[in-house]
Order: sequence, then structure tokens, then C-alpha cells
Amino acid sequence: MADSKMADGKTLATQVAPVQNASKPKQVHYPFWFGGSASCFAAGVTHPLDLVKVRLQTRAPDGPRTMVGTFAHIVKNTGFTGLYSGLSAAMLRQITYSTTRFGIYEELKSHFAKPTADSPTGSPSLLTLIGMASASGFIGGIAGNPADVMNVRMQSDAALPPAQRRNYRHAFHGLVQMTKTEGFSSLFRGVWPNSTRAILMTASQLASYDTFKRMCIEQGGMADNLGTHFTASFMAGFVATTVCSPVDVIKTRIMSASPAESQGHSIVGLLRDICRKEGLGWTFRGWVPSFIRLGPHTIATFLFLEEHKKLYRKLKGI
Repeated sequence: MADSKMADGKTLATQVAPVQNASKPKQVHYPFWFGGSASCFAAGVTHPLDLVKVRLQTRAPDGPRTMVGTFAHIVKNTGFTGLYSGLSAAMLRQITYSTTRFGIYEELKSHFAKPTADSPTGSPSLLTLIGMASASGFIGGIAGNPADVMNVRMQSDAALPPAQRRNYRHAFHGLVQMTKTEGFSSLFRGVWPNSTRAILMTASQLASYDTFKRMCIEQGGMADNLGTHFTASFMAGFVATTVCSPVDVIKTRIMSASPAESQGHSIVGLLRDICRKEGLGWTFRGWVPSFIRLGPHTIATFLFLEEHKKLYRKLKGI
């Protein structure tokens, strides 16, 4: 009888042990560059939409006023390849900006993750996620500013009169030319509105994605699969576009300005001039193309990122 109880006890122990271990999933540490890689894939898909957004935000008074009109204008004047103007700068921007902000954010998130009874995965609270994302975005904004200036300039160059075009062959040629003609400081033109936008973007995009994903799984009863990733990233894209729109317009205006236009103009002065000439409507100018660009970009980025993680776990046997 005793032997049978002991045997039953051993059997029960061996049955319970895996359940106890299962309640504490292993914390996986992913490579730092995953976010930048996923963002590069996404940028390759959504670059034409980003180009149209920049053209609308910097359009001349007689330029196309709609997204469709801008698309048609670009294709008519520069051909289909014109939709990919500045792609090298866009890729460089993702390699610097997105790698930094995603990498730091994931490092901080894994550091502060502590499993609890309410959250077995140890996901930090929304306020903690926003704080970590804001810090990551600020550093990423500074790291990616030179490439961001180049991205805006190369995208808006073809819309300028021929005499005012810079004609950068690619991103690195543009960086060298800017440094020679405008000085090293030109690489960090608009760094403060850009960093502010990067804070808002990272906080509204990354923190909201993690929050929406957790809500879908824990409250919506959804599985951690493609459908959940798509739903959470779509909502994160909507939030990010709305939060970042005003700062995005200011950033684009400053970065695309020539030295003569920007001389003697502070950010406050620029805001005052824009409000006097255009009213408060400038705040959400280009919102629709911004969302049409940022929504798919956000969705593609997180889908690629989740696939990166899935493949990594498979290769590591986790």
C-alpha cells in the first residue's frame, strides 16, 4: 500500500512539475538588430506612400493637392521609378533610427519584465512601456537624424524647380555634399522636432502595439498568431499617425528648407508663420497619406518583426 502511495506520489509529482514550469515561460533575448531589419523590409513596401506624404507636406501652391493627383504627377514626370526616389536614404534611416529605437526598447522591456500572477509573461504596465519607448525614441531620433534629413530632401527634390534641385545620387553622396556645402551641423537640422516626433512615434507605436496585443490575447481570447499581430499593429498605426501628425509636418518643413529659408527662423517662428498663412489646418495636412503610409508600414514592421522572432525561436529550438 505504502509503495503504491509512493508510486502515486511520484507520478503526481512528475505530472505537476511540467505544469509548474509551463506557468513560467522562458524569457527569450532577441538580437538587437531585429527591429531595424523588419523596418527595412517594411520601408521597401511602403516607400511610395511615404514619398507622396512628403510631397503633399512640402507642395508648392500650384502643386497637386490630393494623394492620387500627387501619385499621377510623379509617375507622369519621372516614371514609375520616381516613386522610389530617395529609397537609399529611407533604408539608411531605418538602419540607424529604427535599429536604435527598437533595440533599446526591447532591451529595456526584457530587463524590466517580471512575471506576476496577473501577467505570467511579465509584460510591464502601459505607463512603464510609454516611458521606455519615449527614451528609446529620443535616442533613435538623434541617431537617425542625418539619414532622415537626406530622406526628406531626396524625396522632395524632384518637386523643386530645376535650378533649386540638389541632385543627390544616393544617400551617402548627399551626406558628403551636405557636409561640404552646409557644414556638419546641417546633418542635425531639425533634430529637436525630429527627436520629439521619434518620442511620440515610438511611444504611440511600440507601447500601443504591445498593449493592444496583450488586450487581444488576455481579454479578447485571441491566440498569439498572425491575426492578433495584424489587429494590434493596425490599431497602433492609427494611434501613431494621429499623435505624430503635427510634429511630422513641422519636421518635414524644417528639413526640406534651403539654408536661405531656414536662416533666422526658430521653431516658434516657423509655427507662427505657418499658423498665420495656413490656419490650424496645417496640423493634420497629409494625415490621410500619412495613415495610408504609416498604417501599412506599422503592420508590415510588426509582422516582419514577429516572423523574425518566430524564426529565431525555431532555429534556437525554443
